[in-house]
Amino acid sequence: MQIGPRYKKARYLGAPVFKKTQTQKFALRSQAKTTKKKGRGGKSEYGRQMLEKQKARYSYGISSGQFGNYVSKALQTKGDNAKNLMRTLEGRLDNVVLRAAFATSRSGARQIVCHGHIVVNGKKVNIPSYQVKVGDVITIREGSKKKGIFAKLDEDLKNIATPAWVKINPDTKTITIDGEPVADMTSLLFDVRSVLEFYTR
Repeated sequence: MQIGPRYKKARYLGAPVFKKTQTQKFALRSQAKTTKKKGRGGKSEYGRQMLEKQKARYSYGISSGQFGNYVSKALQTKGDNAKNLMRTLEGRLDNVVLRAAFATSRSGARQIVCHGHIVVNGKKVNIPSYQVKVGDVITIREGSKKKGIFAKLDEDLKNIATPAWVKINPDTKTITIDGEPVADMTSLLFDVRSVLEFYTR
């Protein structure tokens, strides 16, 4: 997915949706710019919902068309629509690779998957949007373990805090999907309900 200048995008969205914008320097600069803009008219409800949709899309590095398909699926599935959507987003293979610290950024996780470095249940999978299931076992392809992209993995695994549904064996570099993928709604950079409202207007 082509993104363009990340700092500019993140400032417009008002959220550090990219790895390089998740710094104190960016936060301070954004706060200063926000202060300067005070006094301008607020966004319409439609504009606010559109902004939340964009935050969600960039947070997970997904194209507009693919994100729309995810929302449609969430709305057609029984149960809580917000949880349905987040289950799909969190269940993407590239997201699992990131959550497990096998990559340091979302774009890096996508690249690792696309280049065939990841194996799911013994089979190489190179599709970032691949949906994991409970019980899936994810590992690094044997021929990729010594590649530079994984050089700091041992160190990174010592400090990682993974979601409860992701279990990692640091010795074998194995990820097990131990439960249904869920997200901590309070830690998200966007409002899921507003995103759904945008698509159901």
